[in-house]
Amino acid sequence: MESLATDMNARAVTVLVRRVQPADIPQVIALDAHVTKLPKPEYWSDIFRRYGKRRPHERFFLVAENCKGQAGSSVVGFIIGEIRAWEFGSTPCGWVFALSVEPEVRLHGVGSTLLDAISDEFKKAGVGKMRTMVARDGRLPLLFFRSEGMMAGPYIQLEKDLD
Repeated sequence: MESLATDMNARAVTVLVRRVQPADIPQVIALDAHVTKLPKPEYWSDIFRRYGKRRPHERFFLVAENCKGQAGSSVVGFIIGEIRAWEFGSTPCGWVFALSVEPEVRLHGVGSTLLDAISDEFKKAGVGKMRTMVARDGRLPLLFFRSEGMMAGPYIQLEKDLD
């Protein structure tokens, strides 16, 4: 799944979107820590075991590798999702629960390329709807997903503090 992602200023970043490999996990951990300022190596090792290795026909952990035409290509983004069904009456659909892009290459279409790639995987698996969840104050992810055509769905998240 090689793709050329381009921003409005015509700068191009060529990325290869592919399934995650064990050797990618240190780069995923580093990218997430850079973006969130919270290193979580155990979390990402567990996510790799669950989404990078098991049930590959319904779980997808994809990375965008910056193809510079030289040795040392690096992971500049990732997306993770799965096909879920029947919770609260929902028909099968694709859920995206993680998407991150290296801040230095944002606005180059890497996030859109990753979202397109996982959308294709969901379609190949036979589902026709994709969902995600964003924080109300998460302006950047909200703007991104809205720009990709996503809008409020039929479900409302409810929560309660358990103290």
